[in-house]
Amino acid sequence: MTRSALLVGATGLVGGQLLARLLRDPRHERVTVLARRPLGLEHPRLDARVVDFASLGAEDVPAGADVYGALGTTIRQAGSQEAFREVDQHHTVRVAALAREAGAERIAVVSSVGAGSGSRAFYLRVKGDMEAEVTALGFRQTEFFRPSFILGRRPAHRFGEGLASSAATALAPLLAGPARPYRPVPAGRLAAAMIAALAEDRPGVRVRTHEDFLALAPEPAATGRA
Repeated sequence: MTRSALLVGATGLVGGQLLARLLRDPRHERVTVLARRPLGLEHPRLDARVVDFASLGAEDVPAGADVYGALGTTIRQAGSQEAFREVDQHHTVRVAALAREAGAERIAVVSSVGAGSGSRAFYLRVKGDMEAEVTALGFRQTEFFRPSFILGRRPAHRFGEGLASSAATALAPLLAGPARPYRPVPAGRLAAAMIAALAEDRPGVRVRTHEDFLALAPEPAATGRA
């Protein structure tokens, strides 16, 4: 059975991996991307749309597509906590709501380990609020992916992130038992796990952590931008 996909966050680390994998996946006859700027990419199955997320309308989303949410920023990039929440929570929920109204039944969203509406940490509280709002939309299948540090070459490379990536990789073997969810994961493997989860077509709401990523995407992490 062929499917179509709706992807947001395609210019980011995980979103870029999702886009590449969805376009290689013969099960997806159409991949619609909503982005704030042109992708600079052409593909016969790609429908890239430049949009303003603050004013999205029903005409901006395809009908019945599987939804992949990989929107994300940082407070520093966004400029304020309010601007950060607008992207990581409100934009994600707005896309999900419009897609649900257009008949979408399955959604997979990147969240964060430790996410919770009651968290004392602002970042984790925003992720938790996002999860609660997406859950309330009533998709037949909802998958929240909660990674810790995501490994890969980011589109805008920053020296500090390179050091953090090296440290996370070095410390990973020490994160055992209850700390295993905090192990880093390559972006390519996370993206593959998200696609595999929706391919299972299992009704319900699930929170996926590190062990789920490995089970859903057992192949070695991709090289390059993975």
